[in-house]
Amino acid sequence: MLKKSYTKTGQTCRVTFKLPAEINAETALLCGEFTDWETQAKPMKTLKTGGFSLTLSLPASQSYRFRYLLDGERWENDGQADGYIPNGFGTEDSLVIL
Repeated sequence: MLKKSYTKTGQTCRVTFKLPAEINAETALLCGEFTDWETQAKPMKTLKTGGFSLTLSLPASQSYRFRYLLDGERWENDGQADGYIPNGFGTEDSLVIL
């Protein structure tokens, strides 16, 4: 799930990325174009509900590909992303449009 909050100038957007507990993972990392797909750059915080959350401030007027890396081995898309786009691995990446 994505939650967006733009700054007053509209140049930056705080995006909260959330995963539900039903994802059944011990750890979750947010990977994407905004981290150069680095798999250790953005660990998500575990919520009391068992889900995960992470908020980033990103430049607005752009779109970004992203995916979640669960338990260091399983890639998942966001079920409520703004869109999906094919990648070079025969699957799709989630898309957040700001």
